[in-house]
Amino acid sequence: MLKITIELPEELSEQLASVGDRLPELLALSLQQPPLPAHIYHILNFIASNPTPEEIAAFRPTLEMQERLRTLIERSKNAEVTEQERIELDEYERIEHLVIMLKAGNLKNLTSIS
Repeated sequence: MLKITIELPEELSEQLASVGDRLPELLALSLQQPPLPAHIYHILNFIASNPTPEEIAAFRPTLEMQERLRTLIERSKNAEVTEQERIELDEYERIEHLVIMLKAGNLKNLTSIS
């Protein structure tokens, strides 16, 4: 087994000490999950902006996100999707689920305003 020595800030060192023997597993997991483009998380900024019920109802993915999702779905249908693209597609699905839950919870606000 390879031994690696690194310098860490004190607070990170304390966090790593708390994971103990799981550090190799956590490092492996972090390497298996490639970072996704930050723009796919624009929903978090939207939610943090305290949107009105109307803004929630009108919320849509960006055009760039819609196009990327179409591409990923098409590649998946044709069995051409890479593992990284599969992970990205799964993340889009999680975000879509979040949007659906947000909009479903918003329905009562829209009906009470009308």
